[in-house]
Amino acid sequence: MQRIAALLLFAVALLPPGGATAHDSWISRGGLRNSAGEWCCGAGDCAVMDAKAVGLTSAGYIVAGYGTILGTNQRERYRETVPLHEAQPSPDGAYWRCRRPDGSRRCFFAPPPGS
Repeated sequence: MQRIAALLLFAVALLPPGGATAHDSWISRGGLRNSAGEWCCGAGDCAVMDAKAVGLTSAGYIVAGYGTILGTNQRERYRETVPLHEAQPSPDGAYWRCRRPDGSRRCFFAPPPGS
């Protein structure tokens, strides 16, 4: 019985902290890339945006607010315009912004307009 308990404890220790990680998202599972061919997702790269942080204009998506990095409680503030042709469809209905190591936008996902 002690051996089973030790094995279970070891298995739990291998789980990532906080549940899901960036590598356990639909973005990484889909192997999604931007128009330049870069992978959208890396460890801690993608933030789900607060719904009120994103608006749609004829110029594109206006991002002015906070997002939470997937798998963490880390919040980041973004301020930019994403041209419509650079946005990819978001199957979960949320806005997502994935960044490069320097913080610049790598990918942006948005629900279809009107949904």
